[in-house]
Amino acid sequence: MKFFFSSSFLLVFTICIIGCVNLVYTAPTKIGNGYSLIAIEESPDGGLIGYLKVKKKNNIYGPDIPNLQLYVKHETDNRLRIHITDADKQRWEVPYNLLPRESPPSLKQTIGKSRKGQFSLLSNQEYSGNELMFSYTSNPFSFSVKRKSNGQTLFNSSSADSDPYSNLVFKDQYLEISTKLPKDASLYGLGENTQPHGIKIYPNDPYTLYTTDQSSINLNMDLYGSHPMYMDMRNVNGEAYAHAVLLMNSNGMDVFYRGDSLTYKVIGGVLDFYFFSGPTPLAVVDQYTQFIGRPAPMPYWSFGFHQCRWGYHNLSVIEDVIANYKKAKIPLDVIWNDDDHMDGKKDFTLHPVNYPGPKLRAFLEKIHAEGMHYIVINDPGIGVNKSYGTYQRGLANDVFIKYEGKPFLAQVWPGAVHFPDFLNPKTVEWWGDEIRRFHELAPIDGLWIDMNEVSNFCNGLCTIPEGRICPNGTGPGWICCLDCKNVTKTKWDDPPYKINASGIQAPIGYKTIATSATHYNGVREYDAHSLYGFSETIATHKGLQAIEGKRPFILTRATFVGSGHYAAHWTGDNKGTWEDLKYSISTVLNFGIFGVPMVGSDICGFYPAAPPLEELCNRWIQVGAFYPFSRDHANYYSPRQELYQWKSVTKSSRNALGMRYKLLPYLYTLSYEAHKTGAPIVRPLFFTFPNIPELYELSTQFLVGSNVMVSPVLEKAKTKVSALFPPGTWYSLFDMTQVIVTKEPHYRSLDAPLHVVNVHLYQNTILPMQRGGMLTKEARMTPFTIVVAFPLGASEGVAKGNLFLDDDELPEMKLGNGKSTYMDFHATTSNGTVKIWSEVQESKYALDKGWYIEKVTVLGLNGIGGAFDILVDGSKVEDISKLEFETEEHKFIDKLEDGGHKKSMMLDIKGLELPIGKNFAMSWKMGI
Repeated sequence: MKFFFSSSFLLVFTICIIGCVNLVYTAPTKIGNGYSLIAIEESPDGGLIGYLKVKKKNNIYGPDIPNLQLYVKHETDNRLRIHITDADKQRWEVPYNLLPRESPPSLKQTIGKSRKGQFSLLSNQEYSGNELMFSYTSNPFSFSVKRKSNGQTLFNSSSADSDPYSNLVFKDQYLEISTKLPKDASLYGLGENTQPHGIKIYPNDPYTLYTTDQSSINLNMDLYGSHPMYMDMRNVNGEAYAHAVLLMNSNGMDVFYRGDSLTYKVIGGVLDFYFFSGPTPLAVVDQYTQFIGRPAPMPYWSFGFHQCRWGYHNLSVIEDVIANYKKAKIPLDVIWNDDDHMDGKKDFTLHPVNYPGPKLRAFLEKIHAEGMHYIVINDPGIGVNKSYGTYQRGLANDVFIKYEGKPFLAQVWPGAVHFPDFLNPKTVEWWGDEIRRFHELAPIDGLWIDMNEVSNFCNGLCTIPEGRICPNGTGPGWICCLDCKNVTKTKWDDPPYKINASGIQAPIGYKTIATSATHYNGVREYDAHSLYGFSETIATHKGLQAIEGKRPFILTRATFVGSGHYAAHWTGDNKGTWEDLKYSISTVLNFGIFGVPMVGSDICGFYPAAPPLEELCNRWIQVGAFYPFSRDHANYYSPRQELYQWKSVTKSSRNALGMRYKLLPYLYTLSYEAHKTGAPIVRPLFFTFPNIPELYELSTQFLVGSNVMVSPVLEKAKTKVSALFPPGTWYSLFDMTQVIVTKEPHYRSLDAPLHVVNVHLYQNTILPMQRGGMLTKEARMTPFTIVVAFPLGASEGVAKGNLFLDDDELPEMKLGNGKSTYMDFHATTSNGTVKIWSEVQESKYALDKGWYIEKVTVLGLNGIGGAFDILVDGSKVEDISKLEFETEEHKFIDKLEDGGHKKSMMLDIKGLELPIGKNFAMSWKMGI
């Protein structure tokens, strides 16, 4: 939730009153003269430890730090760490208890003899691991990272006189380092921002990382999250290689990508680089999430459809929304409240008139019995109110961020607030207790933590005004009414280098906590700012899980490296425009790379746009039905936009969400894979087809898993869509008789009437589906269909798939607990025989639930024969008289590239009762 006008508009307007400045980017000036490596040796843990000395000091952005410690280690076969910090003084780093990882050697372990003149340099300037190789040049110091298998340079920090960037610069509040890059490298990541050019990082666009309450309608601007990580895709002679680079640093930074180089300009902390060797995109994300934390397990119901709005004024409105979804026969699993349920917009409270406790609890008992769920918003600002228990207990426990020894005062929706300091262990305990107290008041099913960048309606050092009410209940709630003065007296409030905050080099304390404020143990907001949402997410996860020991569901706006280990994310305050619909795909795909696979955008747009919205909402639900997190959400000032508001959108929603609910077992299995390997639930096409360069910047289509492709309409008044099909056979998921076959990557024009979204299933896939339903609870208990997709008409072919089922209330998502079942599915067609079989791990859970397969659909067969056999757990099924065999010939959308049509068909085998949880095998001979 956020105010209607973007704060960037207000800030630009304010600055332009004072006097507009020229914000045009100019060529960067070289800042420093680099360092010399004067000593390096092996460290006790098998790494390298070195000592750097500044070559020639200057005072641009402050004095150079004279001595640096270099630490290099191959931490795993596919991960290399390069850590550079002050050799004489401890510096701020992302807390190791917040994001667990190996600690570098302490400063006292720096080469002891080096300062006595007994310098040591290794004879070999290369340090090799299994996949990556580190090498260095001593004077001026630079390093490179290469891939051992092909010698390709992945990172090279050297700077020639002609380069527009410096050698290594390391000052207290300004760190700079660069790398050369090949011009044909494709880069992804460096978020969070809204990228108008698509998923690829675009040369000369600004990339600023600093968590900010700027709505996602602002392009190329630092938004809610900070993810200083990029993935680099390169195609070498038709073979793709991917790797990733993470700079573990929470300070504000600008990253300049010029097409042939990339430069970091960071205003604090250390240079702590991690290199992940890949070489495939999936391997990169696997390695990355192994390091930062695997994505959180999600409850099954969270893959249902969610409805929210800021402005559901009372409980009867919520009840009416649910009733209208039922009447329209549109699936709905989760109903949300923005701050309407609160008393005076205060966290952990209920409005005594509009959402009285007894009535709300009765309502929740009713919808819980039906299988629905309920989530409410929570903002970090705690209202300053002596009669407010949460505030009183927070004050008593000393949990708030301080400024000069007193709780820092800000303003958000309740009025004057203090912000909890989630770096303080006492705050985490207090927060968990407040969640427990509220859960007793209203048994919610998850929490939506918003405004946690952190957002503040005021600037600087503020006091509560005397003689007037603040806020007074009239006008917009986001206008600052505290008495405030700017805080610029310290270097932490006004650093020498100005990152491009909010796209206009705004002060870094603008509309947030003053950056000279302090957290637990004296940590400055200046350093920890971008960790606020991450630390709140961890505390919220701990608090929710402690209530009933269930799997938590948390939706957070602010994110950092590792946030996906605890929470889902939505892309924030977008707008109901065609452009925002298109942009949403790139942002969702980027968060999959960041290790936050449970992600989506506000369907139909949060901010209102000029009507009519109807056509756009038709198209948006066709995209949003395939977001991992699928929610319709609207602003207080927006017209009503629930999916049932228009007959046409109702029809589109039934189609698209109907397919989503049939695909729930597939989506949930993908979430299991994400939890085990980091694999994004939705992903760019090049994840499956990495050797096809044409796919590297494709941002208008996406894959759900490896093999389901969504090709939506993203433009107004279009009834056709041009979709790029990688080589192979693609079957329409809405009509599996329809097929597209291509030998080379080709665009195809597809019919897309208003109610139609094109979704295709790729060859070699086995897809588990169910009948669907209005709720995940009922859809989950329906019989299964297994769809086997062979290459069209292939005499030789293979297909595979899998299925994961568990008790989704358990905190952990794994096998071995007696409450889960996993199945691998296999199929072959060879020598005129088709075989389909399963391999089950831990069958008990599925057998206890009574799940079974009622139908097997086989696509791409060149004929049907006889001699049909079924075995279950090795025993032949003798009576197959009740089975029905139906065939239908495939239809071609256009001519095959060879000019002919191969006769092939779809086979449905109905009437099966194959227990999920038992190994089965079926086979038959092919005929004509």
